Amino acid sequence: MSDTKLIKSPIKEEMKQFEPFFKEQLKSKIPLLDVITNYVLRRKGKQMRPMLVFLSAKLNGEVSESSYIAAALIELLHTATLIHDDVVDETYQRRGFFSINALWKSKVAVLVGDFFLSKGLSLSLDTGQIDVLKVVSNAVSEMAEGELLQIEKSRKLDITEEVYYQIIRKKTATLIAACTKAGALSVGVNGDKLTNMAQFGENLGIAFQIRDDLFDYEQNGMIGKPTGNDIKEKKLTLPLIYALGKTDKQEQRRILRLIRRHHKNEKKVQEIIAFVKANGGIEYATEQMELFAEKAKNNLAGYPDSETKTALQTMVDYTLKRKK
Repeated sequence: MSDTKLIKSPIKEEMKQFEPFFKEQLKSKIPLLDVITNYVLRRKGKQMRPMLVFLSAKLNGEVSESSYIAAALIELLHTATLIHDDVVDETYQRRGFFSINALWKSKVAVLVGDFFLSKGLSLSLDTGQIDVLKVVSNAVSEMAEGELLQIEKSRKLDITEEVYYQIIRKKTATLIAACTKAGALSVGVNGDKLTNMAQFGENLGIAFQIRDDLFDYEQNGMIGKPTGNDIKEKKLTLPLIYALGKTDKQEQRRILRLIRRHHKNEKKVQEIIAFVKANGGIEYATEQMELFAEKAKNNLAGYPDSETKTALQTMVDYTLKRKK
């Protein structure tokens, strides 16, 4: 059985029922809005976040209506942030499909993002899921802070390892932690067990983001060389931060000058990638990713063996070896 099938296996029925439940939340009397929301639904990805909600709920109890509401709330607010991100970044493709702003222009995309956001708020208030709303609202707030912190630091190019972890905790890990915490909350978990599930999500999220950052330095099947996309956007990620710390001040200044002035120059980007590889950046980031994955597995250690526990452990493993 493939990893993805193994992960989905304990929640196959829940995910099947979640699809119409989620679609129901997006109904509108505006034809244009229906066209766009159907387009969004057709191009959804692996649905990692709803899966984490259901797996966390099942690990701690019986999946309930509250679990479906928690999964829908997270998916609504997460989709809203993605739509808005595409407008801010002027991104015209996501997962191989045209973005909303590419097809219907930025003003419509912002309004559709607002619609998803308001639907999430309405769903939680109408069903009394205030605790879950607090968890998810806090995550969205942290994500915005993380993005702004990264923008600020990218301008100054002064990101330390400590700041890097602060950024990825806020940008990525906080939402995955919200999924696992909301799933546990939906089946009545509280106290230390709830904190542990949130920590599992955070550790998984950090490992997930470091894996994303490593993609930048790996061979791309289409072009046969690393993409260096983060460098082109002047983002300092863990492999580069570590490599800079292993060299002298003169070399640091030279590399930072290349990033500041020549980040769009393909030849210079490949030079920076070679510098990172030569100074152990890839090995160090890989070690850190594996360390956080191990921490995530330790968060699951206290639970009895079950199909659900195995699925979550497999998700941790899959995070490390995924290719996209």
